[in-house]
Amino acid sequence: MNLEQLFNQNKEHTIQGRYITLKNIEPILNRESLKKDVKIIGKSVLGKPIYSYQKGTGKLKIYLWSQMHGNESTTTKALFDFINLLNSGSDLAKQLLETFTFYCIPMLNPDGAQLYTRVNANDIDLNRDSQDLTQPESKILRAVFEEFKPDYCFNLHDQRTIFGVADTGKPATVSFLAPSYNEEREVNESRLKAINLIAGINEVLQKYIPGQIGRFDDSFNINCIGDTFQYLGVPTLLFEAGHFADDYEREVTRKFIFISLLSGFIILSENDIVSNINDKYLNIPQNKVVFFDFMYKNVKINYDGIEIITNFVAQYKEELIDNILNFNAYIVEVGDLEGYYGHYEYDAKGALYKDEFSNFPKANQKANFNLDEKVFFVNGTVIK
Repeated sequence: MNLEQLFNQNKEHTIQGRYITLKNIEPILNRESLKKDVKIIGKSVLGKPIYSYQKGTGKLKIYLWSQMHGNESTTTKALFDFINLLNSGSDLAKQLLETFTFYCIPMLNPDGAQLYTRVNANDIDLNRDSQDLTQPESKILRAVFEEFKPDYCFNLHDQRTIFGVADTGKPATVSFLAPSYNEEREVNESRLKAINLIAGINEVLQKYIPGQIGRFDDSFNINCIGDTFQYLGVPTLLFEAGHFADDYEREVTRKFIFISLLSGFIILSENDIVSNINDKYLNIPQNKVVFFDFMYKNVKINYDGIEIITNFVAQYKEELIDNILNFNAYIVEVGDLEGYYGHYEYDAKGALYKDEFSNFPKANQKANFNLDEKVFFVNGTVIK
């Protein structure tokens, strides 16, 4: 089965990039082919509708939700790509729909999506509200869980570009977690099911992005929704869509999330899970904060009359300006920075740093500078 070809055939071309709002997905949900399976299941803090999409007649019930954090949209795109596959009429779609019943919430936090923030309109992180249930969005997610009674939960997120796969120097393009269900991080029957499925998905993904799959930290926090659902006895998988080289719009990573979802469901539908493979799961390297968006090496800096050779790094801030998402690069740190990497690296070979303000790169300053007044950088990258 050609999973990349299936992605290309089912990709939802009307949504792309990082800034995905309710305005972008409502036309898809209102299509004739989908709307019979769509419901409004509640409203956000600001009164925006929260939609569900349910399809399939199978006994195995799958609960998926995306954009719990409003600025994490990659998995939303991949979820609609998968929904297109379910509506394709193909033999694979029929197999999946006979095996599973899918319940999807494509955008749990429409207010945060509009504002491009992690939190909701009350400034609450919904992924820390699984116990108190103070927010309408949290209550909706939990109410569906209790009514639908899923056999598996898929908790879909994005992670920042700072994460790499251990010390390999490779970005964590996709990361997974089978959340803990207790403080001791023990493995019970429920968690083992999630572990076994992640191990199976990882084997498929390694064929596409070898060495670029990470494992998220499994410290227990009952306030996190994944930990709560695992605690309640339902196997839960956390997906984290991360960085692929030069893919800040996350259109390539989107494909790998689609492949992860589809391969997971194929494994389940064919009952092809190898049992008790905790070691294979634990052998997935852990995420580590080792990346910056930009790294400049061997830069000469005139510091109080003393010339030194050092390194410095810059990071994008994702800034929403007039409903357009901008990636603006700011300097964050100067120093040896051993053990860190840049998604973009430039060796200055001793060239002298200068910007319009000073001869020293300062934190929180925009990454606009030149080297030896010959090579000029704007927003972190060389201009030619």
